[in-house]
Formats: sequence, structure tokens, C-alpha cells
Amino acid sequence: MSQDWDAGRLDSDLEGVAFDTLAVRAGQHRTPEAEHGDPMFFTSSYVFRTAADAAARFAGEVPGNVYSRYTNPTVRAFEERIAALEGAEQAVATATGMAAIMAVVMSLCSAGDHVLVSRSVFGSTISLFEKYFKRFGVEVDYVPLADLSAWDAAIKANTKLLFVESPSNPLAELVDIAALAEIAHAKGAMLVVDNCFCTPALQQPLKLGADVVVHSATKFIDGQGRCMGGVVAGRGEQMKEVVGFLRTAGPTLSPFNAWIFLKGLETLGLRMKAHCANAQALAEWLEQQDGIEKVHYAGLKSHPQHALAARQQRGFGAVVSFEVKGGKEGAWRFIDATRLISITANLGDSKTTITHPSTTSHGRLSPQEREAAGIRDSLIRVAVGLEDVADLQADLARGLAAL
Repeated sequence: MSQDWDAGRLDSDLEGVAFDTLAVRAGQHRTPEAEHGDPMFFTSSYVFRTAADAAARFAGEVPGNVYSRYTNPTVRAFEERIAALEGAEQAVATATGMAAIMAVVMSLCSAGDHVLVSRSVFGSTISLFEKYFKRFGVEVDYVPLADLSAWDAAIKANTKLLFVESPSNPLAELVDIAALAEIAHAKGAMLVVDNCFCTPALQQPLKLGADVVVHSATKFIDGQGRCMGGVVAGRGEQMKEVVGFLRTAGPTLSPFNAWIFLKGLETLGLRMKAHCANAQALAEWLEQQDGIEKVHYAGLKSHPQHALAARQQRGFGAVVSFEVKGGKEGAWRFIDATRLISITANLGDSKTTITHPSTTSHGRLSPQEREAAGIRDSLIRVAVGLEDVADLQADLARGLAAL
């Protein structure tokens, strides 16, 4: 957009507005067309008034678009909305959630730096650290997520980042984010929180002291399983480095996917409340069923970190995991007996999904790595959607009958 365009009253005044209003309106800058909806800008490049104008933009001396690998108005609208919701100075969108994690480490770490990662993270996250970052000289160690003393003891002089998922996938483990941030900062390290399971509707890690937040926007931010994308949010000085990585390496979010995510954010607060209500009802029901050995859901009073979850989150999330009798064979029989719920490893969808983590999302980990992460063969993960909860209970009852 031309830098001399002033939308004036066409843009909404968002000073002091609440979360749900930001989720609907933040980041939209209306063009001279005065559109009400979010526009989509499908262009690889941008034209300049003069050669001097082009040179100034490429040099970063004046604001404006240069090339859609790293600046696009639709993507920027999504980035600004996420930044507003997370309470960040800036957000940077990426092609996938894994690309967001890659961008953080590649931007903020160098060979010889040390990174601490919680043991209970997504399987592909472990693979990224183990198979690739280590190859380029980044030291990596793993720490039990909830054990603050273990984090403190594991930090070295060269520790650059602490990386956590809270809640974790798929066991809904948590860490006290504020306390861990204090430990990291006392020793000169940064805390990165994967906030995918909560979204900013339920948790804002930056306000608890974290330095950087990452998301797989593919999940609840989209909300309907349509597109892939990721986003990183934090302070401007850190995000400048992430933008530099994106500009060079190019794991770029497409404008169309950014537009889909903007639409998803408009209903994020409403959807997360409904997801949480359904998940709570299912978890309580599962805990009473024969054949279920253990239910992992922070909304249950039996969860060891229930009080922490209630303190640092505004809801307990949509992912319920549980262990069934009969090991892997019992878990597969349970899953195969369902007829309504989708058998897929994706989550964050309006449709409920069911999966067997040890042979899907965490299947590339060694048995020892799965054991360390608490991923047993008897474990089933259900990402609870927006269907009628009675129908979901009836379908899971089919699984129980197959045990």
C-alpha cells in the first residue's frame, strides 16, 4: 500500500479493546477500496514509483512491500493480529508450525550454543533438534517439563534457549511458565513457549514472562483443518532476526493461508470455550469407564497440575489423552471400533480426531525416547471438536466395547 494513504475513520480504533474484539479487528488496514472484509493480496512482487523508491525500500530506509517472500499485506494483517492477541511487539508468520520452530532456533542460536528442551514435546520437534540442529553444532539436552530444579541445574554458561510445550502433546503436562522464565533470565537465557494447544485465547506466555511464543496455526488458529502455517511472536529485536531468516531462507506463509487464519481468529474465543467444555465433559466421563486405566487432562482434579493449569490458563484445552487396557492391541481395537470420530493425527479441528501417538505423531522416536516422554503403547489421544458431546461419548463407548 502507498505510504501516503491515510485510511482515517475507515480503520477501527482499537485502543483499550478486549481480546475478542482484537481477534476480529486487529491488523486490518483498509485500502482505498474501503473494503469491509480482509483483502487477499496475491502477488509475488511489488512495483515502485521510481528507482530511488525501490532502492530505499530494499535498504529498509522507508517502509513498504518489497517481495512476498517476506512482506505481504495479507500475511502482515495476520501477524499483527497474532501480536495483538499474544501481547507481543511483533509476530512473524511461517509456512508451518515446524518452520516457526526452525526459524526461532536458526535466528537466535549459533553453533556452540546450548538449548534445553522439555522431554514432552511433539515428536517432530525432537527430530528437528536431534537430527538437524545438532548437526550444525547446537548442543541439545532434555529436561522433565515440570521439574523446575532440573531446569535450573541443566542450564550451562552457553545455554541460549529453553524450549517448552505447555500444555504438552499429548499428555497435557504443564510447567510454571512464570517460574521457569525467572530461572532462564537469571542465567541469561531466553524462554520459548509452544502455545499451540492453548492459543492466546487460553494462555498468553509472554505476559507470564516468556520471551518468544510459537504456534502451529494449522491447529486451533485455523480451527477447521484447512491450511498449514505457523507464527512466532515476541519482542521486536528478536523478531527482526526471525524476519531476516525468513527473508533469506524463505519458509513463507502464503497469503491465502494467512487469510484463512484471519477468519479462524475471528471465532477463536468462542471455539476454544466450546472445545474446552466438550473436552471437560469427555474427560470426566472417560475417568468413570471400565477399561480406562488413566486419563490425562488438566481440567480433572486428579491431574497433578490441575491447580497450576487453573492459575495460568483461562481454560484447560481440547486434547484428552487416556490409557486403555491391552497395550497397543487394545488401543488399536478401541480406535478401529469408532465410527464417528476421524482417525487422523491432526488436531485443532472442529471435527473430533483420534490417534495412537506411539505409532503416529511420536512413531519416529526410539522406544527409549518414547518411554522418556511418557508415550506408552496403550495411550490414545482425542482432540475434542465441536460435535454434540453425547454423540462423542456414544462413539467412544464403541471403542470401550472392543477392549
